[in-house]
Amino acid sequence: MKFLDLFGRLKSIVIGMVHVKALPGTPLGKSTISEIIDTARREAEIYLDAGIDGLIIENMHDLPYTLAPGPEVSACMTAVCAAVRHTFPSLPLGVQILSAANQQALAVALASGLDFIRAEGFVFAHVADEGLLNACAGDLLRYRKVIGGEHIQIFTDIKKKHSSHTLTSDMSVVETARAAEFFLSEGVILTGAATGLEADPGELKEVAQSVRIPVLIGSGVTHDNLEHYLDASAMIIGSHFKRGGYWANPVDPERVKRFMGKMHELRI
Repeated sequence: MKFLDLFGRLKSIVIGMVHVKALPGTPLGKSTISEIIDTARREAEIYLDAGIDGLIIENMHDLPYTLAPGPEVSACMTAVCAAVRHTFPSLPLGVQILSAANQQALAVALASGLDFIRAEGFVFAHVADEGLLNACAGDLLRYRKVIGGEHIQIFTDIKKKHSSHTLTSDMSVVETARAAEFFLSEGVILTGAATGLEADPGELKEVAQSVRIPVLIGSGVTHDNLEHYLDASAMIIGSHFKRGGYWANPVDPERVKRFMGKMHELRI
């Protein structure tokens, strides 16, 4: 299994988030690309020192998100990701480009030597705060094939956060996960309704029993509730690892060390 080959285990992987500073050309962009790279490297170092299992690099500060980020975003993200990869050559690394810029993320991952991407809108349409996200599985996997990126794993959000799901209200999360598996997702991601909000542990159990691919948790895991998610293949954690538990703040080394200390104890 590609997931096992990458992370060395099948459960309780911890993936930290590097939220790069707002990129040049975005409304909140104030930093040079050199400053953005330096900050991303420092945060990656904090995570690595605490024993993190992997990282996702994401442009979350590029508010408000657009469904068609320009080529400058891909260029800047490639520079950041390549720098982090060069500094940490053996750490499992992924990238997500908001919003739902999944082909761009694949291109960046290929150019930067990354291992996986996090993709939104893989199956079924979503009405998100950025607009209407259409399903992309067919086009995305064909694009990966064309560029020779089949070694890059694609982990896919289902019932995406910050979205209305009225259009698919007759489809359960289990049915959605099965659809993603059928469309060749290499791992499905469960989240709460918004950034930092808990995913439903009951849904984790139901989905894990219904698909044969990895099931990841994409929001809401903390030091106090991580026992509820130990059966997940991986936990993607951003907000809890920041100062005050707020996603936009810098990474807090003590929060990461405390969490990873508890995780190492529970893994034994």
